[in-house]
Amino acid sequence: MKLIIQIPCYNEEETLHVAINDLPKEIEGIDEIETLIINDGSSDNTVEVAKKLGVNYIVNFKRNKGLAYGFMAGLDACLHLGADIIVNTDADNQYNGQDIPKLIRPIIDGVADEVIGERPIDQTEHFSKKKKVFQHLGSWVVRKASKTDIPDAPSGFRAFSREAALRINVTNMYTYTLETIIQAGRNRIAITSVPIRTNGELRKSRLFKSMGSYMKRSAGVIIRSFMMYRPLKFFGIIAALFFIPGLALGIRFLVLGASGHVQSLILAAVLMMMGTQTFIMGLQADLISANRKLLEDIQYRVRKSDADSGKPTADLEINSKEE
Repeated sequence: MKLIIQIPCYNEEETLHVAINDLPKEIEGIDEIETLIINDGSSDNTVEVAKKLGVNYIVNFKRNKGLAYGFMAGLDACLHLGADIIVNTDADNQYNGQDIPKLIRPIIDGVADEVIGERPIDQTEHFSKKKKVFQHLGSWVVRKASKTDIPDAPSGFRAFSREAALRINVTNMYTYTLETIIQAGRNRIAITSVPIRTNGELRKSRLFKSMGSYMKRSAGVIIRSFMMYRPLKFFGIIAALFFIPGLALGIRFLVLGASGHVQSLILAAVLMMMGTQTFIMGLQADLISANRKLLEDIQYRVRKSDADSGKPTADLEINSKEE
């Protein structure tokens, strides 16, 4: 069984050696362990450092394309390279590499296809109180949207079986963490989490400039994913917010009589019409979602055939240096 550990990198020359040296060299049940970095348009010596450290493969982008795009490009390369299990971790060594055996164990045992590393958020010293609260809140929202029980949705320390990696699609350009969980719940992919350890902070996060920015962009990803994967429920909730007050006003008009309450009747009609139209939008979106499912099945077959061919991707560079 072959494991490839992928690490998205953007100007990580100062921290990459810490992350690479922390990775396990042998794991029970794994025959091969290889490493791959996604160089997301770095302007420093990240690639040179990676080669010296003996990284097996490098996916190179000429300019920065963002975390979500890099994540998907890494998965694609790992699939072409014959990975049976893919682990994604960070170049700043936020996650303890020695927990990788624990992370992939549910996949080896055949009980899960996607595993999320659950960080000890409340015990992490460099997380502010505000960040801890929003991390828990965001994870709760994702659990409700995805119908999963993942306690740490923003965690980037995760493992995928080959089957799960073939079925993953990320449509937003910001982050893959939230959308992939909602998608896994919607597609009935076996997903679980395991507790993992974290290391001290080597640098500040580059994913967001402030907590407000993170919340705004994450909320957008959650809403968009919920609307995409559960459209009838999403639009049904909005329709109910219009239709029920309109119905209540209509009943009030009938009970109190027509005299002096024409405004209530007009408002009731408007609200009920808006609710009905929104529900019809939900029905249309649900039909589009069904077509999307068919397209995802076709894409899965194409990706599987392409990955099984073993042809390297255009941006992939194989490092000849042995570890």
